[in-house]
Amino acid sequence: MAKVYVFLADGFEDVEALIPIDVWRRGGMDVTTVSIMGDPVVETAHGVRIIADTLFEDIDVSDADLLFLPGGMPGAQNLYNHEGVRKAVLAQAEKGKRVAAICAAPAVVLAQLGILDGKLATCYPGFEKMLTKATYTGRLITVDKNITTGEGPAAAFPFAYDLLGQLTSPPIAHQIAEGMRFKHLMSEK
Repeated sequence: MAKVYVFLADGFEDVEALIPIDVWRRGGMDVTTVSIMGDPVVETAHGVRIIADTLFEDIDVSDADLLFLPGGMPGAQNLYNHEGVRKAVLAQAEKGKRVAAICAAPAVVLAQLGILDGKLATCYPGFEKMLTKATYTGRLITVDKNITTGEGPAAAFPFAYDLLGQLTSPPIAHQIAEGMRFKHLMSEK
């Protein structure tokens, strides 16, 4: 079973965290939400309070198959400002293990850490100017080896299904997407 840690900071974009968490748990992944705020209660960009499973200081991410950074502002900046998050994400990427970020987080966190240097990446429009050493794709989802980036809130479902397929199998991702009626939605004209 794939082990995922989702880092949550005050100001994260609601759907960019909650949709992947929901999809991955439905797909059988072991997903742990992690508050980096020193308190289990984290407030989203739109004022929704979420109780994280654990605190950053209480985890060891060495067993992670994926570290995930939701976007939103100031959530992405809060993630970058956290020394422990920066160290964990850098170590994960240096080991060639999976790291994923969506919306502002690819630019604000991954690009500033040098993780996107020489890679293809996407992010929320307007933040691409921060991808100075990456090739900006402008696509909903971009996968470059162990790094997966997503554009923004509308990408949350396809981003989550793509990563579910990477960490379990494409048939499981397809089954979950079908069960959640995503495939039906995408076939509507």
